[in-house]
Amino acid sequence: MAQSYIKRILNAQVYDVARETPLDPAPLLSARLGNHALLKREDLQPVFSFKCRGAYNKMVHLDEASRVAGVVAASAGNHAQGVALAASKLGIKAKIVMPVTTPLIKVEAVRALGAKVVLSGDSFDEAAVRAAALVEAEGLTFIHPFDDPDVIAGQATVAVELVRQASRPLDYVFVCCGGGGLLAGMATYLRYVWPQTKIIGVEPEDAACVQSALHQGRRVTLREVGLFADGCAVAQVGKETFRLIRESVDDVMTVSTDEICAAVKDIFEDTRAIAEPAGALAVAGMKKYTLQYSISGATMAATVSGANTNFDRLRYISERTEIGERREAVLSVTIPERPGAFRAFCNAIGKRNVTEFNYRYETAAAARVFVGLTVTPGDDSLDALQRNLRERGYRVLDLTDNETAKLHLRHMIGGRQPDDIGEEIVFRVEFPERPGSLLQFLNALGNEFSITLFHYRNHGAAYGRILVGMQVPPGKRAQLRKALLRLGYPFWEESDNPAYLEYLGRLNTD
Repeated sequence: MAQSYIKRILNAQVYDVARETPLDPAPLLSARLGNHALLKREDLQPVFSFKCRGAYNKMVHLDEASRVAGVVAASAGNHAQGVALAASKLGIKAKIVMPVTTPLIKVEAVRALGAKVVLSGDSFDEAAVRAAALVEAEGLTFIHPFDDPDVIAGQATVAVELVRQASRPLDYVFVCCGGGGLLAGMATYLRYVWPQTKIIGVEPEDAACVQSALHQGRRVTLREVGLFADGCAVAQVGKETFRLIRESVDDVMTVSTDEICAAVKDIFEDTRAIAEPAGALAVAGMKKYTLQYSISGATMAATVSGANTNFDRLRYISERTEIGERREAVLSVTIPERPGAFRAFCNAIGKRNVTEFNYRYETAAAARVFVGLTVTPGDDSLDALQRNLRERGYRVLDLTDNETAKLHLRHMIGGRQPDDIGEEIVFRVEFPERPGSLLQFLNALGNEFSITLFHYRNHGAAYGRILVGMQVPPGKRAQLRKALLRLGYPFWEESDNPAYLEYLGRLNTD
């Protein structure tokens, strides 16, 4: 059986629409991992994904009657673009059923290639049901995104190129996996030509249909499928792909959303390309696997399988990246509610790089501060910091792995000005983004003024921005302004800002 697949792979026709993509070194990632890391750049295809390979190889083998009738596909986006490109090249009419959750960039790209888009369902599996109905109603040929020998053979040409481009057999190859077409095809070819190479499939932990099937010894259907890595949001691995994966793949692992986001950043830093979440899966797996098994000095490659993501999703990816790398810790710390307590807390933290502060006066007894801190992966500095804070009498809660805190609470901390803090004055302040600047700001204020509101988030810009509220008696307001002027940071009073008054100021019941 393997021999017949090798022949099918070597005879695959893909280069009318696909291009041979480079196997690029990743020097920064290599240095961090202690291994020689390579990236197979399928994000550089004309449709920014490897999917055009399998789609074209399937459609070029259709008989004349099928070509005249037209084709239909169900896809979260990348296979859709591959089918649309192949149909355009071959002069075949195409309908693409896409989940309504598909990023708009993928929907528009399919339409631009001349295919008709039908939005239906929330996942690939629901879209596939609609596509099957179109096959029955209109006599269209269904182009499966992964569970078809011609599609699998087309995707396997990625491995053919990899073997040709590498100077010798690699120690490890990491491949992303949704329904299994790319993993099955590449593994089948690599196992034949590089029998000693370890082949590792990588899935999102909230869409691990292959790992679940391997654990149970049969294909299973997941009840729910996470949609963050939409290109791999598949509830059940294909029948043929599962058979090939069981024969040729050494292991299948999962990675978290945060780990995927961190991998997007790693790819960007080495290539200046922005991978989509599914496109960064294999890199996330490579990083996790080498750390888990303490691998060093090996040569390994990972597929960068796609770059079709909505631009506005980058905000979320960036937010989660540092936590995914274990470079940011998120803590909730309870401090005394008295003048100078906030500054004392910052002194306890020391010269660590603060990524975020959220605080709002709650009661006269105590205050809770939501703080993000830069940490070094693998060391015990965070544990040491928490011990130090507890020894100083602070109550500390580690929220680094708390999804609710990371997704929601960090953006919701606040509330209206309580009645017991007197008149509040609010300033917006800019300061140079460097370690120690925040503490310098607090030291300039001294212990004269009680801080009632504080928000800061590091956005990677040259200047940091703070929103700070203080309880300042009327007779000391001139003193406060002089302190701010001496500091030299630009500042603006926002006490009359309508947004502040609407959401944070004292409720006006007049």
